[in-house]
Amino acid sequence: MASNRALTSLALLAAGALLPLALAPFSLWPLAIISTVGLFWLLENNSPKQSFINATIFGFGLFFAGVSWVYISMHDHGDVAAPAALLGTILFCLFLAVLFAIPFILNAYMPQTPVALGIGLPAIWVLSEWFRGWVFTGFPWLYAGYAHTDTWLNGWAPIGGVLWLSYINALAAMAITLLMRNPYRRASPMILLTIVLWVMGYGLQKLDWTQPSGTELSVVLVQPNITQEDKWSPSERDNILQRLAEQTDAHWGADIILWPEGAIPALPRQVMDFLFEIDNRAKVNQTSLLIGIPTEDWRSRRYFNSMLALGDARGQYDKTRLVPFGEYVPFENVLRGLHNFFDLPMSSFSLGPADQSLLSVKNELIAPAICYEIAYPDLVASRTFEAGLLLTVSNDAWFGQSMAPQQHMQMARMRAIENRKPLMRGTNNGVTALVNYRGKIVQQLEQYSADELSGSIAPRVGQTVFTAVGSWPTVLLSLFVCLSLLTQRRLQ
Repeated sequence: MASNRALTSLALLAAGALLPLALAPFSLWPLAIISTVGLFWLLENNSPKQSFINATIFGFGLFFAGVSWVYISMHDHGDVAAPAALLGTILFCLFLAVLFAIPFILNAYMPQTPVALGIGLPAIWVLSEWFRGWVFTGFPWLYAGYAHTDTWLNGWAPIGGVLWLSYINALAAMAITLLMRNPYRRASPMILLTIVLWVMGYGLQKLDWTQPSGTELSVVLVQPNITQEDKWSPSERDNILQRLAEQTDAHWGADIILWPEGAIPALPRQVMDFLFEIDNRAKVNQTSLLIGIPTEDWRSRRYFNSMLALGDARGQYDKTRLVPFGEYVPFENVLRGLHNFFDLPMSSFSLGPADQSLLSVKNELIAPAICYEIAYPDLVASRTFEAGLLLTVSNDAWFGQSMAPQQHMQMARMRAIENRKPLMRGTNNGVTALVNYRGKIVQQLEQYSADELSGSIAPRVGQTVFTAVGSWPTVLLSLFVCLSLLTQRRLQ
């Protein structure tokens, strides 16, 4: 019995660890289906406790393989000793695994028939991704739907978003699971439904959903490649400002120049002369300069991670989704001072207002998202209704040379697909890129280099279904399926 349990646990760990290989940078998308088959196969006829434990083990394999770059942030940049950083990474992944597993307890209370499992387990999968996307501020990373950024299924993204792609991925996995367990006749409805949805996805790819606004903007994305060690060093501030100015000098004729998140490592009042100079330079050249900079509200003494529009642009955007420990410290009164990790530079930010105006450039509205925010599908969609294009900036130097920047880039691409709007992504050290309204990377800079990307971007008008309603139809459908099956089980 113990050996069977150990083999089951190893199989679940391996199945979970396969899923990140389906995502960027590997993009072996069939593994998303195979991985999910591994979980679904081992969930049949489980008790509530077994369902939770099995899903937790799968989830731990998923997150330890997919987000273990947290170790780099803690050890390399947070000054945490290697054993403690490893333990912290394990605990973080275990916490995420528990959040992933909680909805799977419902599996034990549903009818264990092929039809019920066929639609029920995919619904639970969606609820699992949705649940961890908002609880405790959320961690919407490693969704299975991202595996289909470049498959036929991405045609569904403007309708149902990445969660609907996750649902179809889980349906495909369930069809295979039923085919392995049951005669073909009993599995055939699920197989047929899966095929129909995939073919429909191919057809939906042909729809544009939005239309060109008639404007084309020349853009320059500046990638300074500042090391994390130098970023917040007061002695390096002047060198960083000089580098930004030098990289920008040759491009003042562009419509938009974009500097990445936290490009200026100081508050505006600390570098006022520099800001006045580049603002005047931008105005003279009729250039819109968008910069990442920490700002403060002097009345409340609160600090924000912001995007500031200078020159021929208008607006300021303050980040509304903060990274725990990186941008704010939970239980700050207790943890501050215990270790350098709890006193990282710029880890005292406040949340920006939920309802903020869009940035305005050349009579076009831009929907901004700073770093981690681009991972929230509904947050981005809610800002995109009137915007002609999307903008996201980041500083992924925290993650070193891991797969995190590529995962981050893939999520940004999905936001472009869901909303059918082009996207600019400016980063400190990559991935800096221009993405068209279909989510294809048009131009991209080499990672870990100091360079500038010059190109053009064409804003679009109109909205997709997903822009208008977000993930709620998919979430509500999944809830309805689960409640219906739970009710059916109780009536039996």
